[in-house]
Amino acid sequence: MMCCAHGAEGLVKEQIAREGWRLAFSRPGFVTAKHDQPRQSPTGVFIRTTAKSLGSAKGDHSSQLIEKLKAAIANETVAFDQLHVWPRDRTAIGKFDFEPGIDEVSAAVADEIFQGLNDLHVATGGTPILKCTEPNQIAESGERVLDVVLVDPSQWFFGMHEATTLPTRWPGGVQPVQPAYEPISRAYFKAAESIAWSGFDMRPGDLAVEVGSAPGGACGRLLEMGMDVIGVDPAEMDPRINNHPRFIHYPARAGDLPRRVFRGAKWLLVDSTVKPDATLSTVRNMIDSRETDFRGLLITMKLGQYDNAENLNRWCDFIRSWGVKRLEVRQLARNRCEVCAAVTV
Repeated sequence: MMCCAHGAEGLVKEQIAREGWRLAFSRPGFVTAKHDQPRQSPTGVFIRTTAKSLGSAKGDHSSQLIEKLKAAIANETVAFDQLHVWPRDRTAIGKFDFEPGIDEVSAAVADEIFQGLNDLHVATGGTPILKCTEPNQIAESGERVLDVVLVDPSQWFFGMHEATTLPTRWPGGVQPVQPAYEPISRAYFKAAESIAWSGFDMRPGDLAVEVGSAPGGACGRLLEMGMDVIGVDPAEMDPRINNHPRFIHYPARAGDLPRRVFRGAKWLLVDSTVKPDATLSTVRNMIDSRETDFRGLLITMKLGQYDNAENLNRWCDFIRSWGVKRLEVRQLARNRCEVCAAVTV
């Protein structure tokens, strides 16, 4: 079973069908499939999470569904290290201010499931079903996770997966993050997720450049991490960012600035409201200069609509033509109809 952004399920279905998977139950943001041969769970740009299905249940009351969950895992002889419970995306990210992740309903259900599974252990005196002390904790690498997806409040799907990459350690593949201050915009969460997922070794004192910086959400995250930041955007920055002693704003387009402005910068983040071809041309011109020496790039490529994902291979080939060391692309949990490219130069 696979979760993705609401609206991206068509791309997920196309990908897994090419790999020989037969589609089963699906809803917007949620896809299940079967394969005739033993296979690793699918991975891909638009697949947020995957798990081996253990079954599903429908019911009017959570107590009924928890009993069905107990039956579904009755033959599991090894305890689960973590319990992750979350809802599928109900609508497109940003629509009606929707954001993915654990909501009040799934948090309450998670507590009820956790208590129900622990009560079963106490009642039977058998091996503990869960090793964790509470649900929806970040898993450690290698831990075994019991997944419960609330496809609807009255319909749950059960699964399991091993935590490997960082997103697989997060409940539902959505990064839990606690801002030090109220974020200026949701770009804060996009930046936080992209930095964590990329694995870039960003450190206090490093100089980072953000193209498309206004009003300052992503810059806020970079400053919070102790970095020096250059923001490039014709639009105005929020005063809380603009007045920060480690921030410099250039109210211009990146292509109009002399490259010496970016001397000493290690990291480049780009999240501009322009088409990917124009974005990538700007980035290439920036990194080709003898004045710059970027180590890592985080580039947001706006799709506009999911049909434009057919251009993704062409965009990636263009990035590889720069002679980069590593390229990974993912639709982050916080991305709207867009993807993030993490590039090691």
